[in-house]
Amino acid sequence: MNIVILGPPGVGKGTYAEILSKKYNIPHISPGQLLREEIEEKTKLGERVDDYVNRGDLVPDEIVIQLIKKRLKKEDCKNGFLLDGFPRTIRQARELEKFKKMNKVLNIVAPTDVIQWRLSGRRTCRECGAIYHVKEVPPKVSGVCDKCGGELYQREDETPEAIKTRMEEYKKKTKPLIDFFKKRRLLVNIDAHYPFEESEKIISQCDKVLSTIK
Repeated sequence: MNIVILGPPGVGKGTYAEILSKKYNIPHISPGQLLREEIEEKTKLGERVDDYVNRGDLVPDEIVIQLIKKRLKKEDCKNGFLLDGFPRTIRQARELEKFKKMNKVLNIVAPTDVIQWRLSGRRTCRECGAIYHVKEVPPKVSGVCDKCGGELYQREDETPEAIKTRMEEYKKKTKPLIDFFKKRRLLVNIDAHYPFEESEKIISQCDKVLSTIK
């Protein structure tokens, strides 16, 4: 099963993608992770990516698309995958269509006040990018990543004012993408207003949708 997961920042799509990845034994793939790996491995592509990052510029579509294509050709993707954070634009969606058929697009949704609460409590690892929440998904040791021992920090774009701006931008940029997948009858909304301890209610919605894939 080839799945795309959409959702605004802070809705928890990365967490649910990890749960579904383990449950269905398919890889959870995100562009951010792929970009970090290229930089760490010091590949030629990684050097180009690092230049953009150091300048504070967005990595161009063609590089992100190239990385996704490369990743989806790997053996562990033969039975399916979960794409989180890609596609972000209509162009990326059209390119994805050219080399992989999507089975479903899970659109994770929640009220704005819920998302603001989640984002304001979110902490990110400086080393590996793992995400935690001070209340819902706390690390075993406060301020320390469970996976790599890196320092956890609160991003500048997770203040209340920044969150409001990000939500407005997300709605503007993502509406065309949502309409794109609706027209292809791939998009299904998943209600994610529940607290993390009730995440099984969110996963059960996803299971119901995924069970329809033939």
